[in-house]
Amino acid sequence: MKQRRYYRFFVIILVLLAGAVWIVATENSTIFGREIYTHLGLDLVGGVQALLEADVPADATIDSNSMDTARIIIENRVNGLLGVGEASVQKAGERRIVVELPGEQNPEQALSTLKETGLLEFVDMGMDPVPAGTIIQTDFVLGNADSSQPGDADASSGEVQQTWHTIMTGADLKEVGVTISQFKEYQVAFELTSEGGKLFADYTTNNVGGYLAIVLDKTVISTPRVNTPITGGSGLISGDFDQEEANKLSVQLRYGSLPVPLKVIETRSIGPTLGQDSLQKSLKAGAIGLGVVILFMALYYRLPGVLADFALITYALLTFALFKLIPVTLTLPGIAGFVLSIGMAVDANVLIFERLKEELKQGKSLHYAIDLAWNRAWPSIRDSNFSTLITCAILFWFGSAFGASIIKGFAVTLALGVGVSLFTAVTVTRTYLHIVMDNIKLSDRHEWFGL
Repeated sequence: MKQRRYYRFFVIILVLLAGAVWIVATENSTIFGREIYTHLGLDLVGGVQALLEADVPADATIDSNSMDTARIIIENRVNGLLGVGEASVQKAGERRIVVELPGEQNPEQALSTLKETGLLEFVDMGMDPVPAGTIIQTDFVLGNADSSQPGDADASSGEVQQTWHTIMTGADLKEVGVTISQFKEYQVAFELTSEGGKLFADYTTNNVGGYLAIVLDKTVISTPRVNTPITGGSGLISGDFDQEEANKLSVQLRYGSLPVPLKVIETRSIGPTLGQDSLQKSLKAGAIGLGVVILFMALYYRLPGVLADFALITYALLTFALFKLIPVTLTLPGIAGFVLSIGMAVDANVLIFERLKEELKQGKSLHYAIDLAWNRAWPSIRDSNFSTLITCAILFWFGSAFGASIIKGFAVTLALGVGVSLFTAVTVTRTYLHIVMDNIKLSDRHEWFGL
């Protein structure tokens, strides 16, 4: 009965292994409509790294939740607008955000997008509207009226500028999309939150006949006239858009309504040459390390060591396939975590085989010795692996809290590797041992086990 169970396990392992080999061997393949490829980090494939800072006075208080929201919005914007996969966006302190764009070939476009804060404002124009394209000054700064008052003088030009009043901001948007009017004009439709809808309804009810400017980053997009009260919590933005402009504006509003304006204070471009050199050296080092481990296991543990080598290869293929499926962005620290997890997988096999030798020396049958060795080695395997997983969780939290993406990459690959090594120790190695050794007479083959 047990033998049949291990044969079923063996078939399942072969199916998983075949799938892993296909995933690892093919690049840019498609599974369930999703493209599968190896995601490389900034240090391997090159790209752009930028440091953003809140564009507010140094003495202004910045809410931590606002910066968290800004981080999420920036991440969505660079992925949605630029099509950049695996962008890393992390907070760095209370006022800064670090953005990494692996593989970005157009730094100017990337930085231009990051500089656009996407701050949407609905501004009261009263009865004196300004034309679209005009840059205006509003009284909105972090949700409060700033110290400027209507009629303040511009120190650089000596001209008097009017400060317009902001009714509400893009933070009150709930949904944004592109529509086509009956006149075949592209428009951006928006739906407001319940609070925003109430503000919008109150304003339009009390200001029929006036003008409400829709302003993005202090630039007027359009200035519609309020003909009737709008109480439905939704509206349209029109501005003689073509399809591309409407889509871009929609993305900016959907992902770019930043609660805090940001500015780029530092940029760094990383060339692909350095990344490719690091990748080749890392792969070479990993291959040498894996080869040495495989050779050691085969020479020291003989037949069980050879089976452990097959289990180790199974582990490596399954782990790398998971990296591509999830996906996990591989950086140099991430590759280091993966290589370290190989050591954890080997450690589990060493514990099992040392126990196996002890049981065989005591005269146990091979079938019974395998199960007994695994059962006695399991507590040590479990405790060491779970303590490593706890460490990985702490490292991941630390990397997330302090914007250290390299620590997160190490923690993720190590944790996944440890998880797969537990599976291989519990299922794969044990199954391989039973499939091969249950049909061997130990008395005739002592040398195969290094006894």
